Amino acid sequence: MHIELVRLSDVGLAKIMALHNDPRVIRHMPLARGNVDTSACRRWVESKERQWEENGYGPWAILIHGEFAGWGGLQREGRDADLALVLAPEYWGWGRSICEKIIEVAFGELGLESVTALLPPSRARTRGMLRMGFQADGQVRISGSLFDRYRLHAPKPDAVKR
Repeated sequence: MHIELVRLSDVGLAKIMALHNDPRVIRHMPLARGNVDTSACRRWVESKERQWEENGYGPWAILIHGEFAGWGGLQREGRDADLALVLAPEYWGWGRSICEKIIEVAFGELGLESVTALLPPSRARTRGMLRMGFQADGQVRISGSLFDRYRLHAPKPDAVKR
């Protein structure tokens, strides 16, 4: 298994546009609005790159065996670092491994106390989130769309043994 996280700006816009215009993908993205053209995709990538400057984290392009599989990472959502993941359908089975890698960065390198994940109600299967340790944490509305929020707390440091 070879998962690589690279900056979105290192991936061609055509690959990102193809992902964002795939009807199988966008049906799980309630905030997606219409066809994504080159100009809209460029603005989207620029906005995601700005998150790195503003928050010290942001989303990556995800490569699996060197091929663009989608994007994911941490995004600021209110006071939370929200784990986002959007994969091309042929990579949907890779979600847990990718999430674990992102969580490792969140709690290890970044030292975050918790991360959230927002899932649209169209995502009926949520057992994977629960198996990773996420717990239901209410609902939020963003731009008129309702999301179920799940939260994962950083593991507690081992108690000092005496």
